[in-house]
Amino acid sequence: MPEQAGPLVSLKNVNKHFGDLHVLRDINLDVARGEVVVVIGPSGSGKSTLCRAINRLETIDDGEITIDGKALPAEGKALAKLRADVGMVFQSFNLFAHKSILDNVALGPVKVKRMKSAEAKEKAMALLKRVGVDNQANKLPAQLSGGQQQRVAIARALAMKPKVMLFDEPTSALDPEMINEVLDTMVELAQEGMTMIVVTHEMGFARKAADRVIFMADGQIVEQAAPEEFFTNPKSDRAKDFLGKILAH
Repeated sequence: MPEQAGPLVSLKNVNKHFGDLHVLRDINLDVARGEVVVVIGPSGSGKSTLCRAINRLETIDDGEITIDGKALPAEGKALAKLRADVGMVFQSFNLFAHKSILDNVALGPVKVKRMKSAEAKEKAMALLKRVGVDNQANKLPAQLSGGQQQRVAIARALAMKPKVMLFDEPTSALDPEMINEVLDTMVELAQEGMTMIVVTHEMGFARKAADRVIFMADGQIVEQAAPEEFFTNPKSDRAKDFLGKILAH
């Protein structure tokens, strides 16, 4: 199927409430193919909800989200197919505890894409090598460090050959010394041209890998700019205040 023209991910007038709380307010956002967009902002600003809405882990109240020109299906097989196009990496690694690292990565292509097990394992090994944990292939998740587990989770998402990767605070559960090994893997992915939407507190990653930084507060996109522009010359008071607090440390 030829790729569609236009943005790979598009959100138009997206709204979401949790009860009385209006967590996403008229969000409009286009992400181009190969673009790395980093979403930052204070806690409770709607960043994670935005990320989760893109692969429909959260439903939206109104508006439209399209991936590669197709509207998000509500449920069923079409949704499973779409989710295969949208890789997701969470704070928690969500690996299957009783399956080896290799099986964790090979499982999706076998189950969803009907790939033969031997081929899936071969491709899984190549991905584990790419993220630097191929020497751990036969271990169980609990035998790996948090940073290694998170790199396995990235490999598992990549195994589905997604069009876009979503990262929801992928380093927030990690010890400080493990954060960089995960961020380094993400920087490499970005350099290889993967379309990425990354919710993170890691400003160094935003500076190094982002094409665009999106600043959210109170469920809205307050400001967006290239990283250098955003970090050196934020326009809104909310962004200035936020950066003042986090960059002071």
